[in-house]
Amino acid sequence: MPNGPESENTGSDINSSGSSGSSGTGGSGIGGEHADAEDWWVFRGTSDLPEPPPWRLFPASRRRQREQRYLMSANEIGVVNAALHLRRPLLVTGRPGTGKSSLARAIAEDLGLGEVLRWSVNSRSTLADALYRYDAVGRLREASLRRERESARTSAGLSARSSAGASARSSAAASARSSAHRLNRLRRLAAGHSVRDSDIGDYLRLGPLGTALAAAEGPRVLLIDELDKADIDLPNDLLVVLEEGEFEIPELARLPEHQQSADVLVTGGRDRVRVERGMVSCAHFPIVVMTSNGERDFPPAFLRRCVRLDLPDPDEGRLRDIVRQNLGEEALADADDLIETFLGRAAVQTLATDQLLAAVHLRLSGADIGQDELLNAVMHRLDEAFPA
Repeated sequence: MPNGPESENTGSDINSSGSSGSSGTGGSGIGGEHADAEDWWVFRGTSDLPEPPPWRLFPASRRRQREQRYLMSANEIGVVNAALHLRRPLLVTGRPGTGKSSLARAIAEDLGLGEVLRWSVNSRSTLADALYRYDAVGRLREASLRRERESARTSAGLSARSSAGASARSSAAASARSSAHRLNRLRRLAAGHSVRDSDIGDYLRLGPLGTALAAAEGPRVLLIDELDKADIDLPNDLLVVLEEGEFEIPELARLPEHQQSADVLVTGGRDRVRVERGMVSCAHFPIVVMTSNGERDFPPAFLRRCVRLDLPDPDEGRLRDIVRQNLGEEALADADDLIETFLGRAAVQTLATDQLLAAVHLRLSGADIGQDELLNAVMHRLDEAFPA
């Protein structure tokens, strides 16, 4: 990684800030403008930092009232609707960059279902990660602090009563009862109980899948991204929960019956949902979009319970529509050669559509994207670690 510890070279590296750093021809002083600076350069140039491209706007900075329309054919739209009618997970397959993950956001926006709940899967992911998390250490620490505070208040009260001497003898009986009450309270705390029915809800948070299943107001959209990277058993484990529509939180279920219900935090904020008797039960089946890059096969039993949508590589017509939608008609007029180059490379190597958008956006910014080195840096193949 260029910004990792290995980059902190203080020796004779040619990129270090030693005295020889400005001795080359065509170079510049430390932090100054490069002699060959181009108009679009921000780093070592004179241009101001520009606005990000439209597809790199994040929720906090997104000014558009509505997302741009997701481009799909009538057949693809029909498959999505089949999954909605059947209340089945939608398994979206295709090469990287074909828009698999963006489909979940398009569905959520089109149906007015709020923010997408996202679970990004990797080889270490387990079903428990998506269902809930329990902060046992935090709860134990808080219980210990609470006991210390209660003990300090009790000791202070006993000391004050003792110093009152004979003048307080008339209230001895009341003091004894109060002390006994506080002592019993401390004993309950020491045994792991609180004055409230249970404080465990403060230390439980539902994961993306758990939050989707617990939604009470209406269905949520859940994106399970890159499921093909998961351990071999995860798809079947996931299938069980999606078929049953409920799961148990053992940390709640094993408490005394009057403590088995709690208001539990959800993913994405400080909202809470009520969990009764340690069970999270689904009232509205979520709209589940699962993506796969085809790195592995799934069990037949899993595939049987999904509706499958295969997104093909975009052809020239689709690419033109994508450029027009994201960058405007004027950008399309200057993108013919880049679209041709993209199609030629995509025929023999893995590329993503946003690489084409990046190349067109740079051209609009004033970059000479015809330079092989710059074009290769943006439109590099994705199926090898280091391009030849």
